Amino acid sequence: MEGSVRVKGEQKEGRSIGGWRVYREMLGRYVLPQKRLLGWLAALLLLSIGLQLVNPQIIRYFIDAAQGDGKLTALYWAAGFFILFSLVQQGVSVAAAYFSENLGWSTTNQLRAELAEHCLSLDMSFHKTQTSGSLIERVDGDVNALANFFSSFIIHLAGNLVLMVGILALLFRENMWIGLVMTAFVIGAVYVIQWIRRFAVPVWKRWREMNAELYGFIGEHLEGTEDTRANGAAGYVMNRFYDLTRRMLPVRLRAFLGFCMMWSTTILVFALGNAAAFLVCAWLWKSGQGGLTIGSIYLVFYYTEQLAKPIEKIRTQLEDLQKADASLLRVRELLATQPKIQDGPGAELPAGPLSVEFHDMEFAYEQGGRNTLHRLQLRLEPGQTLGLLGRTGSGKTTLARLLLRFYDPQAGGIRLGGVDLRELKLHELRRKVALVTQNIEILEGSVRDNLTLFDDSIPDARISEVLHELGLGAWHDSLPDGLDTVLASGGGSLSAGEGQLLAFARVFLTDPGLVILDEASSRLDPLTETRIELAITRLLQEKTCIIIAHRLATVQRADRILILENGRVLESGGREQLAGDPESRFSRMLAVGMEEVLA
Repeated sequence: MEGSVRVKGEQKEGRSIGGWRVYREMLGRYVLPQKRLLGWLAALLLLSIGLQLVNPQIIRYFIDAAQGDGKLTALYWAAGFFILFSLVQQGVSVAAAYFSENLGWSTTNQLRAELAEHCLSLDMSFHKTQTSGSLIERVDGDVNALANFFSSFIIHLAGNLVLMVGILALLFRENMWIGLVMTAFVIGAVYVIQWIRRFAVPVWKRWREMNAELYGFIGEHLEGTEDTRANGAAGYVMNRFYDLTRRMLPVRLRAFLGFCMMWSTTILVFALGNAAAFLVCAWLWKSGQGGLTIGSIYLVFYYTEQLAKPIEKIRTQLEDLQKADASLLRVRELLATQPKIQDGPGAELPAGPLSVEFHDMEFAYEQGGRNTLHRLQLRLEPGQTLGLLGRTGSGKTTLARLLLRFYDPQAGGIRLGGVDLRELKLHELRRKVALVTQNIEILEGSVRDNLTLFDDSIPDARISEVLHELGLGAWHDSLPDGLDTVLASGGGSLSAGEGQLLAFARVFLTDPGLVILDEASSRLDPLTETRIELAITRLLQEKTCIIIAHRLATVQRADRILILENGRVLESGGREQLAGDPESRFSRMLAVGMEEVLA
């Protein structure tokens, strides 16, 4: 996977990664810490097993007593105990299901949270290769496929094994030959089911991968519905959708055939088990060995039928496990993916405005690909404002991404406040460097949460002060619930100018040492832009700033100018010095207008 580093030894075949070692690790990490829930679940399952083993003994007693000269009172007691135990068993089953669901919910939620946090920690080179739909499918869909594994596998598998051992022990108690035949039946049934399961695992893995591809495609095109319809591409999208579903059908059929094989094999095995029980009982009855009674023979058949239940449940659990194999592989692959951008040892940045220095820096988005930036040299003093100019594709936005360590340069270095970026913790760096772009992300939540990004340490008075400074005082005062007013996802209730101003407010509430404005005022109408220019002038005092722009008016407050072309420094110097030099590129821009020069 491009843009990521995989842990060695994890990239093996599905059966290897889904081996028992990995299962033990996942159970030990997510399930075993839930000791209280596991304790209740184990106790209830043991009680349920005991009741399932006792009930047939009551029926055997009832049949044998009814054939003899026993009194009706004994039969009434036997019938009463059978009904009572059956009712208790149902109650125990309901309680076990409740605790099992609680266990599954708590463990899968923990795994979802870890996956979501891990995805957020991965660098941009990873996210550029993944669609949001495929990541959602991995964080939620794959975890859902593991729900039964977490909630019931370890306890129910152990419980069903204990139930089988208990039944076999009681059958040995009745007769050694019956016990031996039924033991051979159980061993053979489990072996056959496990053997068939091996063929279905790769198919289920492929099915989960195709599911992720489909949901990624759907999520991507639903997000871009407006552009798709405006450009008449709906037919292409639907053709691609039909192509994906057409390729999914044979995979789904093979997965279903695997399920049918397991189901039909189980039915055949159960039929053979009943036949074996019938034959051995007939032989013992005819030969007069073992002292079997009618009640004992019924008990053997009852236990044989009861053996089918744990075997069937184990088959179902193994079927869930074969689905979980594919999901577990994908979850493990995602967790094993490590970001290229790692935290530094934790150097501290100085307070206040920060200096910026690029030293012989070279950068390409792809290893061995064409350089986007070539041997960039730049020194920006604390408190200075840099106007960064250049045509589209010249490397302006790339420079901003490098300052936030979304990527690392292949050569040279970047120093902020005299500290190499690689020496900083990522959260410390991104707390001190703020980026405002023309694309504003408005979350579904309150105005306060959208401005503070859930930082409770910022007081409401400070938020109101910043909004008024940015010219949003009237908007703030008109909010029906004040800062608790809920904004729609994407900012549908806001104008483009209001959304841009809220993005500025976010930055100034964090009080960074370096502010990067990447075409930040391009969506503002002239009146709103004029209003915000005054606010920016005040709020950028005692802050270092980099302004990426296409319009001359935007960089009039800059102290220095840097012009990039094809990733190389075309011109650099003080704004007034360059403006006064008729031979400079910047001076010609002023003379003819930047829109023409940078067209």
